[in-house]
Amino acid sequence: MQAQTKPALSYGNIAIDVPVVLAPMAGITNTAYRILCQGFGGGLYVSEMVTSRALVERTEESMRLIGHHESEKVRSVQLYGVDPKTIADAVTMLVSEDRADHIDLNFGCPVPKVTRKGGGAALPWKQDLFQAIVQNAVKAAGEIPVTVKMRKGIDANHLTFLESGKAARDAGVAAVALHGRTAADYYSGKADWDAIAELRAALPDVQVLGNGDIWSAQDAVNMMKQTGVDGVVVGRGCLGRPWLFADLENAFRSYLENPNANINYSQVQPNLGEVADTFKKHAELLVEFFGDELRACRDIRKHVAWYFKGYPVGGSLRAALASVETLTHMDELLGTLDRGMPYPGDEAEGPRGRAGGMKSCALPEHWLDSRELGDSARASLLEAELSVSGG
Repeated sequence: MQAQTKPALSYGNIAIDVPVVLAPMAGITNTAYRILCQGFGGGLYVSEMVTSRALVERTEESMRLIGHHESEKVRSVQLYGVDPKTIADAVTMLVSEDRADHIDLNFGCPVPKVTRKGGGAALPWKQDLFQAIVQNAVKAAGEIPVTVKMRKGIDANHLTFLESGKAARDAGVAAVALHGRTAADYYSGKADWDAIAELRAALPDVQVLGNGDIWSAQDAVNMMKQTGVDGVVVGRGCLGRPWLFADLENAFRSYLENPNANINYSQVQPNLGEVADTFKKHAELLVEFFGDELRACRDIRKHVAWYFKGYPVGGSLRAALASVETLTHMDELLGTLDRGMPYPGDEAEGPRGRAGGMKSCALPEHWLDSRELGDSARASLLEAELSVSGG
């Protein structure tokens, strides 16, 4: 397949110089982490998912989630919802109040508490509902570009990505992103890049992005070459490694100039002191985001294992860092590290974050009986946003 040679992604009037999108990750891609990542390299940095209902109700947490720092040139918000009208109301609010430059719709969440109510990766099975949500969002957005992120389907026997991709294109989205796994796959095994290539071939008239198993810049370039996509979406690969975006920018600068070249792409290899400094900077940005030092310190705890993956940091120190309550205490602990300890190589790379095995996708009763939304399925959807509210 011919390699992608476009110099950038283009969402409406938004030109994205580096064809890389930070995947929305709940509890991760808040303003603090987005600022940290964009300091290393270019791309589009999307907010945490916020539910349309919570946004329409203006809950305190949902309003925080859609906030952006003045340094963020493109205010990108991901919405989750199951009701076309509520989605339209949420989009209308974002546009009329000038709170977003780009809106992404989430149809990829595989979490059981979401899919068992018919939301997330389960929703595209109901073709009429999926189509109505996307059409309403695009219409309400006007000139603001709307994109869609989805999975292959519910499981190997209930795939939806081709018809959903075509429906999204017909509705007028700016791009479609596909995670090469089903909801049942969760994060297990290898992402199906062949499915991503299949979607790319089926949608020659809209931008397609690939997501899944991008742990390095080389992986990103390999996906572009193998699938022909216009860009890549990076999620777990950047956990505890925001400098991955520097690798990605450098790699794509070279790749887009000469897609056929065989290049060994450069890689940022921070020593332990540089990792510690980035970890501390992340914590400081969280304090600014939450306005609460204790909450920020509690939030950074989940990042400890990711940042120090592969480095010779003892278990007792890791445990202490995972229980800090003040930045002063954090400084004391980080000050005990051997800052000159070099990058450990392969031990610091590769998969990170949750994986788990395949599982049966939790669904509403009789959800698979029809591709159309019936009354029983509609009743399940009424509760779909309650447990995943942005508020």
